[in-house]
Amino acid sequence: MSGADVEARLREPWSDLETDDATAFARQRDGATLGIWVFLASEVLFFGALFLTYTAARLANQEAFAAAGRETNIIYGTLNTAILLTSSLTMAVASQAAEKGLFRRLTLGCLAATAALGLAFLVVKGFEYREDIEKHLVPGAHFALSQAPAQIFFGFYWLVTVVHAIHLSIGIALVTRLTIKGWRDADFLKENPQVEVTALYWHLVDVVWIFLYPMLYLPGRSG
Repeated sequence: MSGADVEARLREPWSDLETDDATAFARQRDGATLGIWVFLASEVLFFGALFLTYTAARLANQEAFAAAGRETNIIYGTLNTAILLTSSLTMAVASQAAEKGLFRRLTLGCLAATAALGLAFLVVKGFEYREDIEKHLVPGAHFALSQAPAQIFFGFYWLVTVVHAIHLSIGIALVTRLTIKGWRDADFLKENPQVEVTALYWHLVDVVWIFLYPMLYLPGRSG
């Protein structure tokens, strides 16, 4: 086998997700969709392990977790939940508009709104973090709550919210990239599977927060 044949066999199946060949385009879309679902499955396993660990710790320390949960700012948490749910709507509209080849302005507008809502979430979370630090709710020597297991709760709180914020920041970057490229190229977003793949990632970030909200903000408040 010649060097050219080896290179041809080892080359990337496609350099991007744009092609004029309808059959190749369909294969690329299917490949991109499969790839993102495999990635999402790995993310589900990661967050699922964190949630399972939290559940076990909460069952073993119910009173301490209830006391710690009452210290979280439910106003900030609820506001951020509303922001992310709205961003899911705008992302879904952008994905459908791109898939159906509808108005370019609609797709661009919804993508821009999604990125802006993601940034708004991070801003609100920043204010919440500042309040948590001022209230000495960071696990350590000067932790505010007397019950030792409460530090486990806030250790989980800081870990998962920071990891979630990192995932959200990546999503904002991806959506912003689509917006910029779509603004420069009128045909870039039309039926482009990159929009669908980005939307699936964004929805994962939103779903993770939907689980985090009751775990972090509702303990100790049911009564």
